[in-house]
Amino acid sequence: MNQSRRVFIRNSAIAAAGATFFSSNLFAAAKKGELTGIQLYSIREDMNKDPLGTLTQLSKMGYKHVEHANYNNRKFYGWSATEFKKLLNDLGMTMPSGHTVMSTKHWDASKKDFSDAWKYTVEDAAAAGQMFVISPSMETNTRRDLNALKGFMEVFNKSGELCQKYGMKFGYHNHDFEFSEKLGDKTLFDIILGETDPKLVMQQLDIGNMINGGAKALDIMQKYPGRFESMHVKAEIESKAGHEKYESAILNVGIVPVKEIIDLGRKWGTKHFIIEQESYQGKPPLDCMKENIEIMKKWGYK
Repeated sequence: MNQSRRVFIRNSAIAAAGATFFSSNLFAAAKKGELTGIQLYSIREDMNKDPLGTLTQLSKMGYKHVEHANYNNRKFYGWSATEFKKLLNDLGMTMPSGHTVMSTKHWDASKKDFSDAWKYTVEDAAAAGQMFVISPSMETNTRRDLNALKGFMEVFNKSGELCQKYGMKFGYHNHDFEFSEKLGDKTLFDIILGETDPKLVMQQLDIGNMINGGAKALDIMQKYPGRFESMHVKAEIESKAGHEKYESAILNVGIVPVKEIIDLGRKWGTKHFIIEQESYQGKPPLDCMKENIEIMKKWGYK
């Protein structure tokens, strides 16, 4: 073998090793079980008009996971849990989480048990293939009284125990009031995280909602590292209309450092990154969703 041939092989081997090193490091941050999905509230009008057609479009865009925002009379967007799971599977999709509000009416203190309605909610979530059953709101009366709030957090933990029986976790999703409202010297968010067992109750951090409550995701994450198993990935811009100062927008614009936040989340154990956009600045919502998933892919989230 002549010298030029040896040099060629050596250089080729070095280049291949370098490519392998680069490739492995490029995706080293991605963790097992990580996923990128869409909160279907983002395209709520399209889902109301034509749920199957809308889900088909999302699948073609590259979405593989959805989070529901419509569970009524034991049905998801008009389908039973098993029907909806099959529909999604046929499109190459799954539903790892969903939003259903748990209120005080779902807990009977005299019987120390959940209502049938909430038991069905958990049962159907499991049948649909969910990992997380997430409550996205809280009644005003509950959050304005410290004892009532602490008592309801005990119910959160009990809901976590119920979900655990099905191999799932119960969770809570923040808006803005959790950061702007206090009981005593603590914000509602501090009370919620302090009174819930992280083994039973996961937290889905909406990185955009909190802006209107005067909070920043990076600050909250530093205060509670590792507590957020799921995130709503959302950008915010100054609102030109409406009653709030900021509104959601395409992921690569606005005042929220979205990529920095989700990269830190990934580092600290966040596995589910759920895209949500509720305002569209004149664009069709589905067009926005196509832009958003393309941005996430460029950032290394699939």
